[in-house]
Amino acid sequence: MPTDRVLFFSEPFPDAPVARLAAFGEAVVGTEGVRGADFAALAPRIEALMTVVADKIDPARLASLPRLRVVANIAVGYDNIDLAACASRGVIVTNTADAPAEATADLTLALLLDVARRVSESDRYLRAGRWVGWTPTLMLGTCVHRMTLGIVGLGRIGRGVARRARGFGMQVLYTQRNPLSAAEERELGVSYRSLDALLPACDAVSLHVPLTPETSGLMNAARFASMKKGAFFVNTTRGKTVDEAALVASLASGHLGGAGLDVFVDEPQVPAPLLAMENVVLCPHIGSADRATRGQMAARAIENVVRVMRGEPPLDAVSLPV
Repeated sequence: MPTDRVLFFSEPFPDAPVARLAAFGEAVVGTEGVRGADFAALAPRIEALMTVVADKIDPARLASLPRLRVVANIAVGYDNIDLAACASRGVIVTNTADAPAEATADLTLALLLDVARRVSESDRYLRAGRWVGWTPTLMLGTCVHRMTLGIVGLGRIGRGVARRARGFGMQVLYTQRNPLSAAEERELGVSYRSLDALLPACDAVSLHVPLTPETSGLMNAARFASMKKGAFFVNTTRGKTVDEAALVASLASGHLGGAGLDVFVDEPQVPAPLLAMENVVLCPHIGSADRATRGQMAARAIENVVRVMRGEPPLDAVSLPV
């Protein structure tokens, strides 16, 4: 193997088959992603880079990686990577599109159930010693089986959410750029609406779109205002798809009934008003935080790298050299 070639795996992942990389050079697992001293010292020798969502790969970072051939992002989204800059430098970019879908769909339903039935709020209430006995009005919530759920973006995760929602007896509406065929809609049990028609028709809305220039701030003040009074909002995609100030204002006014949020605009910072709201359930970007899922994501990224190092097409290319 070339002893001067480094294949850099950004951060430790459970059950990651990093040993597969040793056939192609020195496999190094970082501790602080591309922000750490270990990365900086090895950058001139790195030919393959396996990144996480916190790793920003921009022109300045690429300039420090003269031998880079592939960036394998261990995520569905790749908004942390400048695709045009990579393509112009002859760098392949891949993602792990399939692996996180089921785990993230699970979390989406968990957030909706939690905020609608006030589970986390009840837990805090009990632990604080405030419970003095059963009453018929204590912690009244909303049953999800009576809801109409709107899914914005019916990709792998959105479809997983739709299947779960149908299992709860929910009516499911969806919107995306290209509607499904009638047969696909029947199979999933979903009905298409435009975004602006979907929002006022739903008791809960779940966001599942990639972060692009078109989707940045997609959920803004006007769209939150168009939702039903008392509706719930769930976001497990990217924080910047939402106008966070508009979301806070809609929750504070009482127009929205609550929110379940796994992602934020300026992670790991969370707006102070959200932290203070009882009707908001907050998670620290754990959509794919299932041990088996994280292992599958790591294995998929490594497989993409192995194929590139062998001179073969990767499984999950999102950007190829120009």
